[in-house]
Amino acid sequence: MSTASLSLPATRSNSFARTLRIFLTEARYEFVRLLRTRGFSLSIIGFPVIFYLFFGLIMNRGEHIGSVSVAKYMLAGYAVFGMAGAALFGIGGGLASELSTGWLELKRASPMPPFAYLVAKCCSAAAFGLVIVSLLTLLGITIAHISITLPEYVRMMALTLVGTIPFACLGMAIALLVPFNATPGVINMIYLPMSFCGGLWIPIMMLPHVLQKFALLLPTYHLSQLVLASFGYASAGSAMSHWFGLLGFTLVMLGVAAIAYRRLEQNS
Repeated sequence: MSTASLSLPATRSNSFARTLRIFLTEARYEFVRLLRTRGFSLSIIGFPVIFYLFFGLIMNRGEHIGSVSVAKYMLAGYAVFGMAGAALFGIGGGLASELSTGWLELKRASPMPPFAYLVAKCCSAAAFGLVIVSLLTLLGITIAHISITLPEYVRMMALTLVGTIPFACLGMAIALLVPFNATPGVINMIYLPMSFCGGLWIPIMMLPHVLQKFALLLPTYHLSQLVLASFGYASAGSAMSHWFGLLGFTLVMLGVAAIAYRRLEQNS
């Protein structure tokens, strides 16, 4: 009795350690695979960096909206733009490709824990988001000489990790609903207007009133307002309303993805 009771916690501990090691290994290999895919890594990292360099730093260097530095204000927008692209293309595009080639079926047939596949994709997207936000911050500090304190940087990194989730759910829903050949085009048709209407490229107060109302439905708007608030800038609405906006969007996309997955299972 005593031997069995003592060995049970050790068995559970070993099982948890093995499962955690599988999750970490899968996430590491997924990140390395995407990093070595130069067409993906260079475009996902380079797109927001070049946009911020041209439109946030060169064209608006030294400009202010009242007391607000345009370069720092745009940093929040392009940080969200970068992390959203990493999640949408990394998860949406990757999942659609692996569904079409049958790789996902092979993964499901393996003894790997069911959620390790999706967790690995979310972690790799978040890692790319951290890289993008760090590069944007470095550009802002070195070229525009914006002031970013350590607490502000840490809060922005935390928001990057959390903010990946809604876009990951959107990417998953797109991959399950749209054929692989059409996935990149559909992602761009959603990603680019959502970025513009969410106030990532142009300050939200400069958009038409109709678009400002429409922005309330978009995760890009809510996340960018939270990043701006982390800089100490006044944001439209309360922080709680933005968190609820992100949560609501995430739950809706999860529901859409679940329905699409059930239909896919029934048809296969």
